Amino acid sequence: MLFALCSSAEAQQPNKVLRIGFLNALSPSTIAARLEAFRQGLRELGYVEGKNIVVEYRWAEGKIERLPDLATELVRLKADVIVTASSTVTRAAKEATSTIPIVMALDNDPVGNGFVASLARPGGNITGLATLYPEISGKRLELLKEIIPKLSRVAVFGTSTQPGNAQLLREVELAAGAFGVKLQYLDVLDPKNIETAFRAASKGRADAILVLTSPVLFSQRTQIAELAVKSRFPVTYHRREYVEAGGLMSYGVSQPDLDRRAATYVDKILKGAKPADLPVEQPTKFELLINLKTAKQIGLKIPPNVLAQADRVIK
Repeated sequence: MLFALCSSAEAQQPNKVLRIGFLNALSPSTIAARLEAFRQGLRELGYVEGKNIVVEYRWAEGKIERLPDLATELVRLKADVIVTASSTVTRAAKEATSTIPIVMALDNDPVGNGFVASLARPGGNITGLATLYPEISGKRLELLKEIIPKLSRVAVFGTSTQPGNAQLLREVELAAGAFGVKLQYLDVLDPKNIETAFRAASKGRADAILVLTSPVLFSQRTQIAELAVKSRFPVTYHRREYVEAGGLMSYGVSQPDLDRRAATYVDKILKGAKPADLPVEQPTKFELLINLKTAKQIGLKIPPNVLAQADRVIK
């Protein structure tokens, strides 16, 4: 999402219509719940599209290579602030402007990715919310261990070129050590690598698969869910959309909650606050989704104690 920087004097003008740019790597239908959460956050703060704000939506439709041009386009429109929704999108916006404020609706490692100097004092034109994906890797492995008591080998699907991937993998490795689980990392750089990765996981005798954050994998979530059923692999994900597409289980940050909270950053910046002085916030709401239909298809019984933890169960 994109928003242009305005002075506090301009912000106080009653007839000033603020221009908000919304930059996303996906499509509107893919993140419908998150988009509505952001809009709701704006409405709660008194911003109404078409009345006192104009939202310029730019969608890459899964074509990451389009992001730089879309970001530049929004900068040319002189948006009042830029809101982004992933490390890849934030990087495109950062390269397009060093002056327009950028609000990250989510990022797995803002400091490691070079977007902020520190969570407490961002220091530049970027601030927003961090997702804590690395820190919750242990919980995801713990859940796998609960549904597969004899879990000993886990294949990890990731994309080495994805910002933050190395840190995510390190955290999974630490958690795996604590649970006595051996990992098999499989690099998926392109959709055509997915079937190969599943074959490698089978050959490596993995008991389950853990999917890291990756635009490549996310764009192919339906294919991954189908291959997981075909291969009878229990797979855990970090986003609910995977489970809604037929995946087995996801545990992670409630992304709609982050999008709703991103609106508060937009509000503060439009009222004169500087991104450099607004601390990056951590998530406060997490969610566990389980697809019982998928569990049945792969012959897996989910223990009652795990089901009791679920925020949503798909039957």
